[in-house]
Amino acid sequence: MFHFELLHTDRSSRARRGRLTTPHGVIETPIFMPVGTHGALKAMTTAQVEETGSQIILSNTYHLHLRPGEGLVEKAGGLHRFMNWSRPILTDSGGFQVFSLPKKKITDQGVFFRHEVSGKEIFLGPQEATRIQNALGADIIMAFDECIPYPSTHAYAAQSIQKTLRWAEICLKSHTRPDQALFAIVQGSTYADLRRDCAQALVGMDFPGYAIGGVSVGEGLELLKKVVEDTAPHLPEKKPRYLMGVGLPEDILESIERGMDMFDCVIPTRYARSATLFTSHGRLRLTHRRYRRDFFPVDPACECYCCRNFTRAYLHHLYNANEVLSATLAAIHNVHFYMNLTAQARAAIEKNDFAAFKRDFLAAYLSREKDED
Repeated sequence: MFHFELLHTDRSSRARRGRLTTPHGVIETPIFMPVGTHGALKAMTTAQVEETGSQIILSNTYHLHLRPGEGLVEKAGGLHRFMNWSRPILTDSGGFQVFSLPKKKITDQGVFFRHEVSGKEIFLGPQEATRIQNALGADIIMAFDECIPYPSTHAYAAQSIQKTLRWAEICLKSHTRPDQALFAIVQGSTYADLRRDCAQALVGMDFPGYAIGGVSVGEGLELLKKVVEDTAPHLPEKKPRYLMGVGLPEDILESIERGMDMFDCVIPTRYARSATLFTSHGRLRLTHRRYRRDFFPVDPACECYCCRNFTRAYLHHLYNANEVLSATLAAIHNVHFYMNLTAQARAAIEKNDFAAFKRDFLAAYLSREKDED
């Protein structure tokens, strides 16, 4: 039911070309997963998401547990049917959201926190997170871990990964659905020895896939690259590798080069709502007056629905008029951009040309960043 095939490794780097088979379809890797936190990508229908070429989307266990509740989703036939998405879905464990909350109480068993609307006390631990995800019915679910803040001391990070390892074992024992793949999450802050120890312990538990967590909490690109370099070599070659919460195009390419396969982030749709659109020659801020009479597509090289039908001037007008359509068209474009980026990366890996592709792409993409920002 689940199978990962490593098709090719680039000769110029550690970049990998793979194929992950799930009950709801095949995922070609490297791949970016757009985030639909509440079971929906902001401002997009699932038909529009599918047209961008998205192969898999991510939804949030914490938020779906609070609203509408996993019981209702399960009664609706599972998350796929509830949101009308026939392709693969990944749900995170809720750990990142819980640990970012104020006034939480972390124990060896899990975390106590307050419902963001009612104020009622809620407990979430590894058994509960796994049960919720079993009910939601995603293809890939994540083990409950402690997301370590940055910066953290070595002593705190060492103590924390022991908790993450204990919770991973509980998640394995609590997992009841063979049609869902449970991935483990490697923690350890920025410490190479802790990342190694955590990865090796989790590999010994034999999960079907592995993620690197705790790398989108403010550490920056250079430390991100270091964490991936320190961790990826300790992960199984024949299983998928997922870098959580990443990110910008440059983050993704640097991480593909270091052997990662799967990525997710809210950036494409979040940036769309603030008029920031990605192109092969950098980001555009379409509220800028320079675009008022610009009748070119957002990116002349792009074939998305937005670029085939509308101009920068039209989107500039939509943003100034506060029209909801601005966010929809921009989100379609940005998600398509990310799908095209990873498709180009896959093609470059197959040709053993990833290093040159990354160099040429970033040279063009980063050339106008200072001008726009």
